[in-house]
Amino acid sequence: MMNSGFRNSKFKIQNSKLRSGGAEEVYNRALRFLAYRPRSEAELRARLARAGFAPQEIEAALEKLRGLKLVDDEAFARSFARDRIENRNYGPLRVERELRFKGVAKTVIAEVLKDSFDRERDNARARAILERRFRGQDLKDLKTARRAVAYLRRRGYRDAVIAEVLRQPVGDD
Repeated sequence: MMNSGFRNSKFKIQNSKLRSGGAEEVYNRALRFLAYRPRSEAELRARLARAGFAPQEIEAALEKLRGLKLVDDEAFARSFARDRIENRNYGPLRVERELRFKGVAKTVIAEVLKDSFDRERDNARARAILERRFRGQDLKDLKTARRAVAYLRRRGYRDAVIAEVLRQPVGDD
């Protein structure tokens, strides 16, 4: 076990040197990253830099990928937001935070959020989440109401939406 730390540090030192494998190697590595799942341009740039490729080679590969429409931050952001909304019931604040973390530009995020969210749909989604999670519980109880608020905040819903949803009784239509 003691040698594994030395081996890992040696591995890090060897991989910290810039590779000069050429633009084709960088392009192929980027394709492998994209084969696993869609990625933002910033994610790809960071992964390729971590792999030790030179910045100019990375930019050349990204330019080629953009030309082939394999890297498109707007399409990535729309797909990512749709997935998080439909499969994980995330609200606009959580989707925005995750897209920022992925390196998507603020203007693209704003456009995607504008298209993906509106007040009525947010209320309906938050309502459905509360009904599933807190069915049979009295939201007038302070402790339960706090748990519901915290749960919806973690999901990324705005306080105004949470307040509006909590005014309605759970389980009633």
